[in-house]
Formats: sequence, structure tokens, C-alpha cells
Amino acid sequence: MSTLERREPHGLFPDLFDWLESPLSMLRPELTQAIRVENYIEGDDYVIRAELPGMDPDRDVEITVSAGVLNIHAERREEHKETHRSEFRYGSFTRSMALPSDVDPDAIKAGYDKGILTVRVPMSRAAKEEAKRITIQKEAAGGKEETSGEK
Repeated sequence: MSTLERREPHGLFPDLFDWLESPLSMLRPELTQAIRVENYIEGDDYVIRAELPGMDPDRDVEITVSAGVLNIHAERREEHKETHRSEFRYGSFTRSMALPSDVDPDAIKAGYDKGILTVRVPMSRAAKEEAKRITIQKEAAGGKEETSGEK
């Protein structure tokens, strides 16, 4: 038989605020263990920064590249202490991101400093080109083509 454990009250509705932080977590449990990232272009590099505080990059973090997708997998192990309540999250965390086309997976570099993982992906000239507008051709009522686009 199991014993009931009394939770210490910490605020009015702590579970409600946890749910509001990630409302879809009840429908898809894998969303609760997401790694928060930011990405941007800096010079010739596509840069991905991920929040991974308290991790040992040699032991807890793995980065892989396959078919143009960068995968970051991390695992935080639970510390057993005499506490009543913990809001820390433990377990496996995974995040996958599509990389720009024409990158060299052998040239990708990663570093870890003060809880932030930084991955630098060198981009080729083709990957850095800006978007090109494509003109849309449409037929007029009489069967002739008209050009739609910038004037």
C-alpha cells in the first residue's frame, strides 16, 4: 500500500502555473522536455545557442548531424536530496533543427560556456543567398498569359 505525501503550499495554484507555461504538455508529454534555443546568422556562420544550465557537456550532451538535421540530446540526472518540493526538470531533453542547405557537417563546431551550448555551422555561398522572388504567370480570360509581380 502506498502512503500519501503532503505537498507544501507554495503559492495559490503552482500546478496551474506549470500547466499554463506549457499548455500542450498534457496532450504531448515530449514537449515538456524541450531545449530552448535561439538561432541566427553571424558572418559566414549559422549559429544555434541552446540553454543547458548545469550540464556537463562531456557526459550529458550529445550533438549529431544526419540528413541536414542537427540533433541536440541532453540528459539531466536527478540528485536525491532531502527536499519536500522540486521544480527542477530531470530526464532526457532533445531538440532537432533543419540546417541550411550545402553545409559541411565536418566543419561544425560546438562550445559550452556558463550553461549555454553554442553550435556554429559554416555556410556556403549558396546557403547564404537571399530569397529570390519568382514571378507568377497567369492566364487571361482570352487564353493569353499575363505577368503578375512587382511593377
